[in-house]
Amino acid sequence: MFKYLISILLSPKSTWDNVAKMPKDSAELGLIYTVILAIIPAAAFFYGTTQVGWTVGDGETIKLTTASAGRMIPLFYLAQICAVAGIGWFIHWMSETYGADSSLTKGIRIAGLTATPLFISGAIGVWPELIVNFMVGVTAVSWSTYLLYIGIPRVMHIPEERGFLFSSAIVAVCLVAIVVILGASVILWDMGAAPAFTD
Repeated sequence: MFKYLISILLSPKSTWDNVAKMPKDSAELGLIYTVILAIIPAAAFFYGTTQVGWTVGDGETIKLTTASAGRMIPLFYLAQICAVAGIGWFIHWMSETYGADSSLTKGIRIAGLTATPLFISGAIGVWPELIVNFMVGVTAVSWSTYLLYIGIPRVMHIPEERGFLFSSAIVAVCLVAIVVILGASVILWDMGAAPAFTD
């Protein structure tokens, strides 16, 4: 399963070709891949926000309390898994519109592999420096978007023109997912999961 972790980053086209040969209901590279990789950013940001901290304005280091991070990080972890599963479901749901033969497992497989750069780049959370995290995040999002655009036509066995439209629709779904996660964060903060900072 984890042979795809490096190959999707270094040789994405051949990796997608290999994924396309898998049976559409094969459990390989299913949700377990995402469940394991989502630990990387969750653990990194727990450490970074509680032990290292970040600076704003006057240079004072700000850290979260361990109890506060202990409430927030599991929610962050679950949000990653739910986002991949939800996007995978949308990939499967939209496949018929674009003339592709799909399954829920296949959709989740595409979503999970596409998110690999985001999971790996989450390791930067051990050092929560705003500009560094922003630059790494933009690079990871760009690479994930590239993976989606080259992966959809290959794995779904559809022409590139149709794959481009399909991928663009999935990008729109991802943008909506971000807004939903931000809205849910505000609601959860109001219900007691708000950050608490050290003195």
